[in-house]
Amino acid sequence: MAASRRPLIAGNWKMNGLAEDGMALTNELVERIQSAGDMPFDMLLCPPFTLIGAIGWKISECDLFLGAQDCHADKMGAHTGDVSAPMLADVGCRYVIVGHSERRADHGEGDAIVKAKAEAVLRAGMTAIVCVGETEAERDAGRTFEVVEGQVANSLAGAATANNTVVAYEPVWAIGTGRTPTADEAQDVHARIRARLIDEIGEPETAAMRILYGGSVKPGNAEELLNLPDVDGGLIGGASLNGDDFWAIAQSCH
Repeated sequence: MAASRRPLIAGNWKMNGLAEDGMALTNELVERIQSAGDMPFDMLLCPPFTLIGAIGWKISECDLFLGAQDCHADKMGAHTGDVSAPMLADVGCRYVIVGHSERRADHGEGDAIVKAKAEAVLRAGMTAIVCVGETEAERDAGRTFEVVEGQVANSLAGAATANNTVVAYEPVWAIGTGRTPTADEAQDVHARIRARLIDEIGEPETAAMRILYGGSVKPGNAEELLNLPDVDGGLIGGASLNGDDFWAIAQSCH
């Protein structure tokens, strides 16, 4: 990673965590951060909606950022079960994940919906983490670059900058499967994403924008993956639910 881009280690808890377990994990991370002092990375927690308020209160006075896993594109309205970006900002969120492959697959969210959500996040004064990635079938068909570049071009908010947007590359075939691309494969896709970003937002912003890797990151492979030239941290799923593992992954950034 470039020295000018501060690594971001984001924990996506997905639909996991009741109050007792979620607060215990948060307390553990707060203690580690307070003991560590100055850290060479940013750490972000994206718990389920039910825990955002309590966790936000707990981490308000330490170097931990709060985020959400999704939002609705509209500011308010008759959208039963949904949560808007202003609501998330109101309870202290600084980041929102949009376009995760599980949202794209399970809820039929295409690039247009992802872009609308990213724009809502920016309007609310937060940072959008825009996820892109190819399926196993797309990869086997040799369409990785085509798919990922298309998602980058069509999912970013029109006002995206390095200060309000993070891109996360998550090969769908690697999420929760234990499979990961090789270091060379991961770097190739990240470099291609960065090259495409130049077309979308210009070279200065692209040079400063963080691109995360996600997909079966664990302590055993984090050192290799998270220190590639165009990888600026990780969007961590299952391993973020274990305090030891999540902290060890973060410590791999240097």
